[in-house]
Amino acid sequence: MDKFFGNLHAVLAVGFALAIGLMLSPLAASMPTPPATSVFQWLHVFFGITWIGLLYYFNFVQIPTMPSIPAELKPGVSKFIAPKALFFFRWAAAFTVLTGLILAWLYDELHEAMALKEGFQLIGIGMWLAVIMAANVWFVIWPNQKKALGIVQADDAAKAKAAKMAMMASRFNTMLSIPMLLCMVAFR
Repeated sequence: MDKFFGNLHAVLAVGFALAIGLMLSPLAASMPTPPATSVFQWLHVFFGITWIGLLYYFNFVQIPTMPSIPAELKPGVSKFIAPKALFFFRWAAAFTVLTGLILAWLYDELHEAMALKEGFQLIGIGMWLAVIMAANVWFVIWPNQKKALGIVQADDAAKAKAAKMAMMASRFNTMLSIPMLLCMVAFR
């Protein structure tokens, strides 16, 4: 069992296999939505939890804790943990938005939501907030984190400036995540 639970990929594969097994079981007949819609809803929630979970990890744990970590231990975070977490963070953001857009299209609500038409304003605002946040991840946080973490070359002043910009953009996303989540859960 140690070997199995020590292998994240194996655990994820079995978790997904169990979920697919449930989808193919007679229990799935009781689902109120069509199978394709249910799959995209499930994926949207999975990627969304991953994205926002990592956003909150960075803002509630890593950023506040880094100043108290002894200098000789900081490379453990900046060279190993942060780059891996940022990989999952940015791709979870992309797939959350993608599956959300597909889901809105499957519900035949994409245009109404994105245009903020009457009756669709809450979900539309939530979708626009998510798009803004994902763009922030890819075009502000990630480029600045690459400098701050030394993934791309930058002098010490540029690294410090990039770290501050990445932190502020991440806090901006944390702020937007609160009304975004409200819009997402209050719509249905």
